[in-house]
Amino acid sequence: MAKATFSILQVIIIMAIAPLISGVITKIKNNLRFRRGPGVFQPYYNLVKLFAKEEVISETASWIFRVAPFIVIASVVTAAFLVPAFISGYNAGDLLLLVFLFSLGRFFLALSALDTASAFGGMGSSREMFISSFAEATAILSIFAVCLNLGTTNLNAVNLYTVKLSTIIAAISLFVVILAETSRIPIDNQETHLELTMIHEAMVLEYSGRSLAAIEFASYIKQAVFFSLIGTILLPQFFSAGLLNNFMVFVYYIAKIFGLCVLVSFIEVHLAKMRLFRAVDFFSFSFVFSLVAIILAALGV
Repeated sequence: MAKATFSILQVIIIMAIAPLISGVITKIKNNLRFRRGPGVFQPYYNLVKLFAKEEVISETASWIFRVAPFIVIASVVTAAFLVPAFISGYNAGDLLLLVFLFSLGRFFLALSALDTASAFGGMGSSREMFISSFAEATAILSIFAVCLNLGTTNLNAVNLYTVKLSTIIAAISLFVVILAETSRIPIDNQETHLELTMIHEAMVLEYSGRSLAAIEFASYIKQAVFFSLIGTILLPQFFSAGLLNNFMVFVYYIAKIFGLCVLVSFIEVHLAKMRLFRAVDFFSFSFVFSLVAIILAALGV
């Protein structure tokens, strides 16, 4: 019963701070560019505005278009239950299941983009599947390297192991995947709607109102889960159970997330978006890193 309560509490907190992570990244990017920009709470205002708007649904849309936002947000919320972010004694889940849940949401989002027979939707779905074919393979290999060090695919053991060189290399490879999965530069660009560059945004152009708010909220949660995962793998908890220690773990967790926000912001400001087919080279670099991580993990390094 206590573990169930802790798991629900942790997911609620992750969902609550998920939009704030995007707001902090945007704020840091604007500061690096010497711009003022919106405040860190702007994603919350955007979600409230979208939830208050009326939906407009294409006449050609089927039930897939209507249920896809619910499946997308349900998949990422379920994924949030699998990552032991900051509460001691948390009952974590399987790493491979985490990859499946994200793939499930992506599949239905791409399917819904095709459902309205929109040219932009078809283009975005095609690009998303092209990118995911590389991202998922690299993510699975990176996670496999981590699992070799853990001795299990369950994240419960993540706080009981020592970070090794193979873990660090696997985390670097996984970080490249995170940039793609969260629609970040150099793979995608959240700040543009140009048809020549957009990938994720092209798939959601037909959505509006509450459905669009659900998809945007799901993308925030997905980003928070990925950040929590890589933070937990690279910098596992070293506090014992207890109320005070749980508070210290939460502060430690926030520090890890903020560090990742700074890193992502720095990358987005100092790198340009790649052409679509150049992304293959980018993922090749990550793929090689994941293979090196597996070899080192098998050698016990």
